[in-house]
Amino acid sequence: MTTGRPLTGGRVYTQVADQVRERIRSGEFPSGSVLPSEAKLCQAFGVARNTVRRGLAILEDEGLLVTVPSMGRVVAGGPAAVPYRYEMIVAWLREQIECGDLAPGAALASEAELRRQFGVSRNTVRQALSVLEREGLVVAQHGRGRFVRP
Repeated sequence: MTTGRPLTGGRVYTQVADQVRERIRSGEFPSGSVLPSEAKLCQAFGVARNTVRRGLAILEDEGLLVTVPSMGRVVAGGPAAVPYRYEMIVAWLREQIECGDLAPGAALASEAELRRQFGVSRNTVRQALSVLEREGLVVAQHGRGRFVRP
């Protein structure tokens, strides 16, 4: 993976982007694979971390890379990342609201009920509910629960 010598000259970050892009096209980094860490890329190219980040940002803008939390940068086009559990809860509740199973003003299941239903922690349920609140689909009433926004 090493380039043999450090990259030099102007706009080194574009050289990093060019070399990683070529490695993706050649199959060295196939679709769905996780890129080496920033530290390893710094060693391989003989550049600073910020230079690597700027180069990888170009590839993210081009859609060649996606950043997946707790995994790092992944070459696009591979198998879809497994959604976080809170995202599954958000999707399920959003669908219930949009199809009318949860009418405007209807109470959502309690945190405890959602925890049991999805087998997740209280924090996971709260994270899902906060997403729906930020989207404006759900409103919390202190001491009463959460309701579908009328």
